[in-house]
Amino acid sequence: MMTKAFICGCADLRLNEDERAFFEAERPWGLILFRRNVSEPAQVADLVAAFREAVGRADAPVLIDQEGGRVQRLKPPHWPDYPPGRHYGRLFAGDREAGERAAWLGARLIAHDLHRLGIDVDCLPVLDVPSAAGHAVIGDRAYGEDVDTVVTLASAAADGLMSGGVLPVAKHVPGHGRAAADSHLELPRVLASAADLRELDFEPFRRLSALPLAMTAHVVYTAFDEVNPATTSKTVIAEVIRGAIGYDGCLMSDDLSMQALAGALGERARAAFAAGCDLALHCNGDMAEMVDVAANTPELAGEAARRTEAALDARRDPGSLDEQAAREEFKALLAPVGAV
Repeated sequence: MMTKAFICGCADLRLNEDERAFFEAERPWGLILFRRNVSEPAQVADLVAAFREAVGRADAPVLIDQEGGRVQRLKPPHWPDYPPGRHYGRLFAGDREAGERAAWLGARLIAHDLHRLGIDVDCLPVLDVPSAAGHAVIGDRAYGEDVDTVVTLASAAADGLMSGGVLPVAKHVPGHGRAAADSHLELPRVLASAADLRELDFEPFRRLSALPLAMTAHVVYTAFDEVNPATTSKTVIAEVIRGAIGYDGCLMSDDLSMQALAGALGERARAAFAAGCDLALHCNGDMAEMVDVAANTPELAGEAARRTEAALDARRDPGSLDEQAAREEFKALLAPVGAV
């Protein structure tokens, strides 16, 4: 059965007839959910099931951004609030074991929330290492400001998700931390040297290069490509992401509808695939844009198909979890930093 190499959103709490027909005809690889798609658990589970029915694949991936802090689509009263990554970093700074355990447990509990809804991919962990000059779009989403903290806590979070049956997505490769602009709104340019980037920004991604999925940064790294952001740069994807970092997993673009990218949505999709992305991500649910992306997206084949299949093969059945005990432990662990 045909599957196209893109992930898309939808407009509301339920699929409308146009969306259902579009998914049936174009068969995207996955769906990503946002706050506009969420009201209560039964509704979310129904939406997930409706997407999978429309594309004709019971295992079609459904993604969400559920980091904690500023970036979480599932919120009270139906789901718990989770802290941003930086809270785990603060705990880790004073007690490494407690910080690592809390990062694992927070992700394990998020996976528990998601798995019950049928959501099986979470766009977490954030591997970006922020700099003092960087834009606050990353800010407290990062676990810390040094490689060791980021790698240890991101690894724990990824393992927590996978232990709960949810695939992690490493973001934003090869590193968004130095970007002085918000790529949702404009194209950031990073002027750091290749040596500095390799030592700091790229290193968390290199150490966690075994993660099954990764998301690109809409950031220009002038040391490698003075014009194109990583998402559409053949040089950055080949020499940095696949080369220096050694990432051979499934590489998806960040959201093509972000203002960092120029041109019509179809042009953006073509550029991402030409650069070496395996999957194009389009999030806003705008039907005209989705049609344009789909028209410029190939069927999954070759290395892209191999990588996406390998990512899905990494999914595990969740192990048992005493939810009440886990939440009590999580709260106790984070009490010293006032995070819950």
